[in-house]
Amino acid sequence: MDSVTVKELVDAVGLTVYSGDKHLEDRKIATDDISRPGLELTGYFDYYPQERVQLFGMTEISYAHKMDPEERLEVMDKLCGENTPCFVVSRYLSIPVEMEKAAEKHGIPILRSKLPTTRLSAKMTDYLGGRLAERKSLHGVLVDIYSLGVLITGDSGVGKSETALDLIKRGHRLIADDRVEVYQQDEQTLVGEAPEILRHMLEIRGVGIIDVMNLFGAGAVRSKTDISLIIHLENWDKDKKFDRLGNGEQKVRIFDVEIPKITIPVKVGRNLAIIIEAAAMNFRAKTMGYDATKAFEDNLNALIQKNSVN
Repeated sequence: MDSVTVKELVDAVGLTVYSGDKHLEDRKIATDDISRPGLELTGYFDYYPQERVQLFGMTEISYAHKMDPEERLEVMDKLCGENTPCFVVSRYLSIPVEMEKAAEKHGIPILRSKLPTTRLSAKMTDYLGGRLAERKSLHGVLVDIYSLGVLITGDSGVGKSETALDLIKRGHRLIADDRVEVYQQDEQTLVGEAPEILRHMLEIRGVGIIDVMNLFGAGAVRSKTDISLIIHLENWDKDKKFDRLGNGEQKVRIFDVEIPKITIPVKVGRNLAIIIEAAAMNFRAKTMGYDATKAFEDNLNALIQKNSVN
């Protein structure tokens, strides 16, 4: 997405509109960077990032109140750039009259929040980062298994949605079916969510579209989750060798993030939901420092050494 409106930011972050409510839809935000205009209040505008949300905390507001009224009005007028989306004031701090006048003159909304400046900045950055990030649409099913985001991929008709339904019945949660919208939140985090039109929906061949939240309750769905593991379902081929010990590490790069991948062969009679659940639990155990494959190899080496001594 190229931009979001100030109105969308207000609704998402829970901001209070102090003034300029008629400009909320007109003003656009095109970057997730937040500016705290401390230097600008001193009159230094050489590198003023006017296209950013301008956040005023205790430091900026207290300094502004100590300025001469004429100087304060001049600086506030300069802060109102053509592309400046809005002013945001934290902690419900008192807003200088000159800021109100300049903002009204240039049609810039002034927003307030009771949150401390650092928390407010982080909250706005997280929201804008998610909305403005580059997105990619992947074919698959995204489920939350014990708070672990698992993306199930595979050819059409291999049984991804049916497996997801079984996982939901076992107490896990659906994020997206068929099409997963993916974006990179930071250097190590990939987030997946459902397109709005497909949210909470699951397609089962022979049954049609079902509403998971309506059938199983609000606890059976999530709006989004970090993707930690990819499980690829592949039709069983007796001529193909699949990993039996779990030491053949695979990775898939999506944007700049590498996600571990496990390939599971599909065959009549295999309970894929239980297998995927076990794979997710085993992956979590590995991230916590326990590797069953390594434990097996250590036991095997110890047995070989013991027999060779005898």
